[in-house]
Amino acid sequence: MLDHIIAGREAWVGADLRRSDWLLRLPTDCLAELDAVVARLRRNPLPAIALRPEDFDLAACRGLIDRVRGVLDDGARFAVIDRLPVERLSRDEAVTLYWLLSSLLCRPVAQKLDGTLLYDVHDTGQQALPGSGIRPDKTNTEITFHNDNAYNTTPPHYVGLLFWRTAKAGGLSRLMSVYTAHNALLRDHADALPRLYEPFWFDRQREHRADDDPVLEAPIFEQRDGLKARFALHQIKNAHAMRGRAMDNATHHAVGALEAVFANPALAAEMLLERGQIQYVNNREIGHCRTAFVDHDVPDERRHLVRMWLREFGDRGYNG
Repeated sequence: MLDHIIAGREAWVGADLRRSDWLLRLPTDCLAELDAVVARLRRNPLPAIALRPEDFDLAACRGLIDRVRGVLDDGARFAVIDRLPVERLSRDEAVTLYWLLSSLLCRPVAQKLDGTLLYDVHDTGQQALPGSGIRPDKTNTEITFHNDNAYNTTPPHYVGLLFWRTAKAGGLSRLMSVYTAHNALLRDHADALPRLYEPFWFDRQREHRADDDPVLEAPIFEQRDGLKARFALHQIKNAHAMRGRAMDNATHHAVGALEAVFANPALAAEMLLERGQIQYVNNREIGHCRTAFVDHDVPDERRHLVRMWLREFGDRGYNG
């Protein structure tokens, strides 16, 4: 267990960050390359997942993504590309450009057992109940700080989100450094920290074979090539409901300590992302959160994001 305060730039609080630390404008030469991709595919269409960056001249875009990678690995650990020209693109065209840019960053991997590579984040009107398999990203409720796919053995290295349409109100994006959260726990809840390095139960969201255990056991914090986290309080609480067992005192105290850290707005960055912007996060080193939102009445105007999971190691399938 880490027993000292982390003092590097990775342990930022909200007041430390400037927009220039994480916002990268789409350069004109990169935009020209993307326009050429769209023109070519309008003449000879192919689905996004059939395309590889090496099939196109994307030298300027490679330079942009190299800068994004630097921010993700050695800077704020999250980045926003501003932005795809969605006003003159179809949804499929925007997703194709997003696919190619993301593929320059890292290898796309499956987000479900069925091999889904491009995942729609939108409110379906369903409820994310214990054992239902309904993920919170299919609702309009607040999603607390989490790392994507923390309930799997091989979470993605990076997570990408293309903002295709935004909500009528709400849906703010909040981000917190795992290092900052750990520092806050060490300062204010040191007695809870050892428990967070021990295994917790996680609801696997029905993304497992029929004969597998529906609950994963793993620690929230671990040291593996630096500090890594599995923030997923929703899935932890669901797993206890599925097991029919209340949390013991140590587990309840540790979860409460994390909730107290997550509730401190000074530790986080907050932004209202715009249509056409792409957000990337270093998934195991950044917890991200979405506030509740109110959607538009017209279905074609409702909030809609497209998510990608990116990971170079292991198999491209969901189980890695």
